[in-house]
Formats: sequence, structure tokens, C-alpha cells
Amino acid sequence: MKKVLSLIIILCISSGVYAKKIKFAVNMGTNTISPNGIHVMGDFQIAAGYTANLDPSSISLTQEGSTTIYSAIVNVPAFQKYEYQFVNGDQTYEAEFVPIESSVDAFNNNRWLYVDSLANDTTFVGAIMFGGNAPAGKSLIRFKVDMSANMPVSANGIHVGASYQSFNPATIYMYSFADDVYEVINYVTNGTYEFKFYNGKTTGNAETVPNTCANAGNRSIIVTKDTVMPDICFSSCINCAAGVGVKENSSALINLKMHPNPASNVVTLSSKVNGAYTVVVFDAKGKQVMLVKDIETETTQLNIGNFNSGIYFVRIIGKNNQSAIQKLVVE
Repeated sequence: MKKVLSLIIILCISSGVYAKKIKFAVNMGTNTISPNGIHVMGDFQIAAGYTANLDPSSISLTQEGSTTIYSAIVNVPAFQKYEYQFVNGDQTYEAEFVPIESSVDAFNNNRWLYVDSLANDTTFVGAIMFGGNAPAGKSLIRFKVDMSANMPVSANGIHVGASYQSFNPATIYMYSFADDVYEVINYVTNGTYEFKFYNGKTTGNAETVPNTCANAGNRSIIVTKDTVMPDICFSSCINCAAGVGVKENSSALINLKMHPNPASNVVTLSSKVNGAYTVVVFDAKGKQVMLVKDIETETTQLNIGNFNSGIYFVRIIGKNNQSAIQKLVVE
């Protein structure tokens, strides 16, 4: 009976009942190829049936025709995050150095991906340049969203939908390393894209993007290079930490006015805040670029002469945590 059960398990694994195919591919470009070949190593190798994880010699990649692309397909369990590196040779010291935009974090120099499906197809992210961030001719986008102010997270996971995939809310799954921040890496040609986050995997689970940072109800990004997004709070224009304890619906009480707008050097703010207040300025990606505390006059000026041209958001927060936010265009 034990032999029968073992045989069933082996057949299930080999037929892909519990496994998912992943195609690992790397573009070696102008790198001199090691006589020992190109390999991939990672924390998935034991799960894929190999003897040890992080073994730089066991998974050999095959050259695709006469191209500079080398690839291999392996079966791994689905619904897990995996880390990996490509190796020009068969020794650990011959592994690529993964740029920070693509690595797990500043202290973990591995690439990563999450396998979120048992569908009978092959997960393939593209032939990434050896030691680079993206396939040739494309740029990396690393989406991030902070769900800490919008718990609980759906059992169906957090997703992002974008204009380059018809805003499908179910196909781009986001993974959380820690602190309720979910992220995913995509590769696109340079251009302008719209996107939004979903707490679940249906259109009804979409966030409501505030008008101050929305374009027809969506977020937007102009991609000109590899881009790591800041930790934007779900359904907000800024990060969650900046909004802790802030009353969002108090703009009428503060009566924030701002001129000139557009501006290029100095912008003047006026408000009806009682007592000292704080001004915070964020760029279009939600990154804080200016913080001025303990302002006690109804009118104050912000020096924006060193800002790059683009869209910014100016937020004023009163002592009772009342808040108002307005869009600022810097020329």
C-alpha cells in the first residue's frame, strides 16, 4: 500500500497536479560565456526535485538558437515566493550582482517572484539581462501598496490592474515581505500607464483613488527608466504613516488656498487653521519631498525652486489633525 501511495505522489508531481512550470531565462548580452555554462540557483531547487537549494551547478540553462538568451523550465509548488540568481559558470562566486531595484531588499541580493497559479501554463517573466533589471528594451516597474490602514486583506490577495493588461484585477498578484506592504515587479516598454490596486481580485474590490491624484479614477505613471514606486496607502495619495490619525474630510474647515498654481519658484499658502500646523509636500509617486512644522501664521511661502517639473500634492495638517490637500503643478 505504501508503494502505491508513493507512486501516486510521484505521478501527481510529474504531471503538474501540485506543481507549476516556471521558465527561467537570462539574456547574457555581451558577457563572455563561461565554459562551464549558464545556470540558475535559488531556494526552489529542493522543491523542484534537486539535491540542494542555492546550488550553482545543478540547473543548466540552454542557449535558445543563436541568441544570447539561455533558459530552462522547472516545476515548483504553486502559491509560494521564490528567490533566485543567474550564474555565469557553476560556482557561487560567479553569480550575478542583482540591482537593488530587482532584489528582495538592500540586504538580500536575490531576485524574486511569486507563483500564484496552478493553471496549465508556464510562468515566464521574460529574459532578464544578466545583472540587470529587465528584459532588453523594457523597464522595470516595482509596484507597492500599503494595506495597513485598510485591513483586513482579502483572502483572494492584493492585486494591481494596469492599462497595459486591460485592468484585469485577477492576474497580477502582489506579495508582502513584511509590514502589510504588498509589491510586484512588472516589465514594460517606456511610456505612460494608468493603474489601480485591488483588495481582492474583482473590479468591485478596486480602491477609490482620490481626485487629487487620479486620472479618470486611476493612478498614472510615466515610465522612462527602471522605477520603484514608494509605499502608497491603498485609496490614498500618500503613504499610510503620513495619514495616521488625520481627519481627511476637514478641508472646508481649513480653507486651504494656494497661489500661484502652476508655480516655478515660490508658492504662497493661506489657511484658516487654528494654532500651529504642518505642511507636507509629496510628489506624484507619493514620496515626501518637503516637510515644514510649527507654522503659526495664516499665510506661508514654500520655496519650490529646486523641484522638478511635474505634479505635487500639498497637505496641511492642523493641531487637531484636521487636514486638507491640494494639487500643485510645478513648471
